[in-house]
Amino acid sequence: MSGHHHHHHDHFDGDGGSSGDRRVLWAVGINVLLTVAQAIGGIFAGSLSLVADALHNFSDAASLGIAYIARRIARRPSDETMTFGYVRAEVVAALINYTTLIIVGIFLAYEAILRFFEPEPVDGWLVVIIAGVALAVDIGTAVMTYAMSKSSMNIRAAFLHNVADAMASVGVIVAGILILVFDWTIVDPIITLAISGYILWMAFSEIGAAIRILMLGTPPDLDMPKLVAALCAVRGVQNVHHLHVWSIDERACALEAHVVLPEEADDQAAGEAVKKRIRSLVGESFGITHSTLEIERASAPCAGDDAQVIGHRIAPQG
Repeated sequence: MSGHHHHHHDHFDGDGGSSGDRRVLWAVGINVLLTVAQAIGGIFAGSLSLVADALHNFSDAASLGIAYIARRIARRPSDETMTFGYVRAEVVAALINYTTLIIVGIFLAYEAILRFFEPEPVDGWLVVIIAGVALAVDIGTAVMTYAMSKSSMNIRAAFLHNVADAMASVGVIVAGILILVFDWTIVDPIITLAISGYILWMAFSEIGAAIRILMLGTPPDLDMPKLVAALCAVRGVQNVHHLHVWSIDERACALEAHVVLPEEADDQAAGEAVKKRIRSLVGESFGITHSTLEIERASAPCAGDDAQVIGHRIAPQG
């Protein structure tokens, strides 16, 4: 006897729908133009930190483009090839964007270290002017995507790209001013190293959440021992086993479990009553929106005392 239950959610009410899409597209266009301006300016100024900022700004434009495409794909309904739908497209996009951040951060650190050994002259005024324009664009882009970033891991990854780039622009401005006032050209690779360190710290601190969802991990804020105890305490439940809990995406959580009833319980009526109690419990107390329950008797082959409570044993291959 099995049961299935879920709540339907509109994943796009909170992040702007088509108006959110337009904001993301505007942000992509602005960042592409800024990247070209920064790269040209950085080459003429001889500033590695400005070229670094341009490179990171290009990753901003790419990340926003990926985020836009993922938003569109995620709206597709479920079908025979994707029974859970396409909502994880946004998680995949977030993983791609965090990975590119890591690559950019490592590359910038490498270039900065080389510049320590082969310093080059830097045009401070050109650096300050272009970085100032970049900072204004970064702030504008961040404002356009901030509200959406609260409810979407995908947009949050792109938003953090922009925050990192704004920090980089501030660093470049500081570098330009120090070069103008004190002729400290060494500050250019120092600022670049600081930018790369911040990018790497931010990317590594965020990428784990995307990996956890794609690996079918339990939501980090869910207390599994507490959930097991609560399920076993439901009236009419003798015990539970083969319990799985995973995130469908960052907003929806699913559960499946084998629920064991006493032998003397009435078949259909008892099973339906227990399922109703469990669904109410996991939805209200644990935020689980989708549940599949298999009702068993204590005499069932897999319902013995040695049954694995969480997960199930997978026989090794080969």
